[in-house]
Amino acid sequence: MDYSPALMTDMYEYTMLDACLKDGTANRKCVFEVFTRHLPLGRRYGVVAGTGRILDALERFHLDDEDLKFLSDRKVVSPETIKWLENFRFSGTIKGYREGEMFFPNSPILEIEGTFGECTLLETLVLSILNYDSAVASAASRMVSAAKDRPCMDMGGRRTNEWSAVAAARAAVVGGFQGTANLLAAQMYGLKAIGTAAHCFTLVHDSERQAFESQIAALGKNTTLLVDTYNIEEAVRTAVEVAGPELGGVRIDSGDLALMAQRVRNQLDALGATNTRITVTNDLDEYALAALQTAPVDSYGVGTMLVTGSGAPTCAMVYKLTEREGADGVMTPVMKKSKDKATVPGRKVAYRSYEYNLADVEHVISGSEDKLAAFRPEEGWKDLMVDFVDHGEIDPQWQGHDAIQRAHDYRAKALAELPIAAQSLMRGDPVIPTEVTVL
Repeated sequence: MDYSPALMTDMYEYTMLDACLKDGTANRKCVFEVFTRHLPLGRRYGVVAGTGRILDALERFHLDDEDLKFLSDRKVVSPETIKWLENFRFSGTIKGYREGEMFFPNSPILEIEGTFGECTLLETLVLSILNYDSAVASAASRMVSAAKDRPCMDMGGRRTNEWSAVAAARAAVVGGFQGTANLLAAQMYGLKAIGTAAHCFTLVHDSERQAFESQIAALGKNTTLLVDTYNIEEAVRTAVEVAGPELGGVRIDSGDLALMAQRVRNQLDALGATNTRITVTNDLDEYALAALQTAPVDSYGVGTMLVTGSGAPTCAMVYKLTEREGADGVMTPVMKKSKDKATVPGRKVAYRSYEYNLADVEHVISGSEDKLAAFRPEEGWKDLMVDFVDHGEIDPQWQGHDAIQRAHDYRAKALAELPIAAQSLMRGDPVIPTEVTVL
């Protein structure tokens, strides 16, 4: 189905646009900011993911005749606004944290500058992508840390919406995973695809031996055989008899995974299949992975807990107006003052300072464009914000397959720069504090 990202939004974005076009404020220059007030309970850090998907959507963020007819027929907006939307293209500027970067409460993850009319249309799409993708990437990062050097693979496609499964596969790789079982995600994003057979493949054959023979005939001896359909010990013996000691791997999907992995490893070694790898699956999360650290497991397949953010399926990110052009043409900081939801006015820059090569503080500096241009960070502070879009022109380095791999690599580097407590699975405060300075 072909669709416009410009309709992946809430109706009130368009009704606000319509009203502002009528009263003359739609063309006021504005600065919007995406941030989160808090991390999920007990989490030490978050991982940014989804920015590349936002940029891809931005290229297609316009309305065709059918879309415009829908808005007109439903009387969502006036004929004058329909005319304004006919040739709409985002012409503003976007900067923020790169994919794979760590974020904390009040980190200015994304800053969008343009007219009020064009910026308000992006709100729902930007938040839906960043909130979900960053939740998955953050969970994936915790899982990768718990797994140590053993690769983790995404197997969550059947545990979520079909489109979020594709997004989750991409975000998981940004978060440190090595591949996905989802073929559309592999095609769209150049990810490594993994998968061999399910229990039904064994059950449809007259015997487990016949199933193994069929799979090896089709995929070769380096394939991975699922050995827990009936009796694991008998299945491992049959697998080695059929494939020989060159058998690539076996997968265990039930039972006490640590105990079964140990027994299977010993059995494989006794049968001469010393190089056969062991993969385990079955409702894994970061805590289960940590519990398996001493087990002889070579890789993991993770599903439900990955695509649901391991209990935190959103990052509670918000999209707030922080500066706008007044009737006099002067840019003025603005803020929300409501209880528990107050915002910091003004556009932002962000830096991270270090002590003994470890991050110690996230510095968020707020102020007017002139004041921020004159601000000089202290020596050794890392500038966290990069440019994504310049007056409507997207920087292509943040899109494409290579950008995903760079984000994957960058996450590992950025996490290594945090204090080791960041990788603890025990609940605690963000691993470094955020200091907000208003110039």
